Amino acid sequence: MMNTANAVLERNAVPDWILRAGIRRLLGQRLEMEKERSRNPEYKWSFMEELRKLDIAVQMDSANEQHYQVPTEFYLLVLGPCLKYSSCYFPNASTTLEEAEEEMLLKTVQRGDLKDGMDVLDLGCGWGSLTLYIAKNYPKCKITSVSNSWTQKKHIDSICNERNYKNVRVETADVNSWTTKSRFDRVFSIEMFEHMKNYEKLMQKVASCLKTNGKLFVHYFCHREYIYHFESDGPSNWMGKYFFSGGTMPSDDTLLYFQKHLAHENTWKVNGNHYSKTLEAWLQLMDTNIDQIRPTLVTAYGQDSAVKFEAYWRTFFMACSELFKYNDGFEWYVVHHVFVKR
Repeated sequence: MMNTANAVLERNAVPDWILRAGIRRLLGQRLEMEKERSRNPEYKWSFMEELRKLDIAVQMDSANEQHYQVPTEFYLLVLGPCLKYSSCYFPNASTTLEEAEEEMLLKTVQRGDLKDGMDVLDLGCGWGSLTLYIAKNYPKCKITSVSNSWTQKKHIDSICNERNYKNVRVETADVNSWTTKSRFDRVFSIEMFEHMKNYEKLMQKVASCLKTNGKLFVHYFCHREYIYHFESDGPSNWMGKYFFSGGTMPSDDTLLYFQKHLAHENTWKVNGNHYSKTLEAWLQLMDTNIDQIRPTLVTAYGQDSAVKFEAYWRTFFMACSELFKYNDGFEWYVVHHVFVKR
């Protein structure tokens, strides 16, 4: 049945309302499965212990290819003007995507207690939305940005050159092997931790490059209670296969289990409806700009697979939107944690 459904989906022939209904059904099944697993009181603790045995990140080549095989032009046509490839914040119904990008960036630097003149690390910098926001609004800060994508580095370098920002340095590196002799007042990491496994080693790595009293600000999406891996086996797990290989759905409190090197200081929860609205805005932009987007999909996936991946990208945005607005945004959402160096 799932194989047949996927075959129809790959022809881009399934109405959105049917897709969304199917997605909500699968989300309900996921909750039932995780509820059953969690009946064992030791399950969550055992899961955290298993993470400690893994590399910081796994399947990095696959994850990198899934999101960055598509040309930069695709993201320029789908995302907001800041190219913020993560949840934005919509304070009211009239907020535009551009305004929502700025709202979340402002919350990020405020909650991270950023001050002008600090040394900053943007770990997993994406297309540079936070890096460029800090460069513009905190001109005395020195920013080191780390991405595993050379196309992202090229984009950020180009913008910095265009805007004459001299306080940004972009590195391309795998977080497993990345090291630095620099020390930072603040480390920001926006929606990178979901692609990681061994949080103990990752937190140790961050702590090692923080100055005394330095802080880590982490923004990640999560489930309110359950933690699980994104599986890639089976026809119903195509999202894990094509978009989140090696990924993790953290629970809200996941990082609280890993405080050997960094101590928890503060937490904010961002209702999932904000991310749902972000994803709906991306979907609308994709549909609006589809004639320009299709050539980028041909470039990335080849003529024979372009239609399939057009359907996959649209379904990816819909699936994530439905996930984050499930139970009115209180089931899956974004959490902001601040940790201070011990």
